[in-house]
Amino acid sequence: MTAHGKNSVQRSKSSARWLKEHFGDEFVKRAQAEGFRSRAAFKLDELLDRDKLLKPGMVVVDLGAAPGGWSQLVRQRLGDNGRVFALDILPMQGIGGVEFIQGDFREDAVLGVLMATLDGTPVDLVLSDMAPNISGIEVADQARAMHLVELAAEFASKCLKPGGSLLVKLFQGRGFDEYVRDLRAGFARVTLRKPKASRARSREVYALATGWKGEK
Repeated sequence: MTAHGKNSVQRSKSSARWLKEHFGDEFVKRAQAEGFRSRAAFKLDELLDRDKLLKPGMVVVDLGAAPGGWSQLVRQRLGDNGRVFALDILPMQGIGGVEFIQGDFREDAVLGVLMATLDGTPVDLVLSDMAPNISGIEVADQARAMHLVELAAEFASKCLKPGGSLLVKLFQGRGFDEYVRDLRAGFARVTLRKPKASRARSREVYALATGWKGEK
């Protein structure tokens, strides 16, 4: 068998394992049963409950929103009060009461559209479940992931009201400790969370930064 053939077999086995794991996953089954767009909704669900992050009337921005599980959950939790803004590079089917912008958050023009849509509205909570497309080259993937979370923190610093919060997905690796240290300088409290719905083998954790101190 050629090297190409071996690689194809390995990929096929890997895909089969992923599909078996995915469709046997309790959170995938729950998402389907409860009408959520992704299993990721249960990561946020746990964090919202544990840390009492949402209150009626809040303004929330969801970065990396597609397919919409987090925005869907937040809108549901807020009821008729508050506003939810969502952004993603991918298209997202509309959700009633969610203002969606499609674009690449790394581009200044897209950030400008988001800021214009907010129109100076102070934000209570910034959510970021953004992650780069994985190349398999760990150093490059980590650098791309850190770039996204740095942009999320920079955005939060511009739009959060004093006392506001940032919840951001991080991948453990180069730049992680420094990033958490920087968050601690700008927020009253920073805690790291690994929700039950986050797969054990994943390097992802969520940094919850509360009590934004405002610009220095």
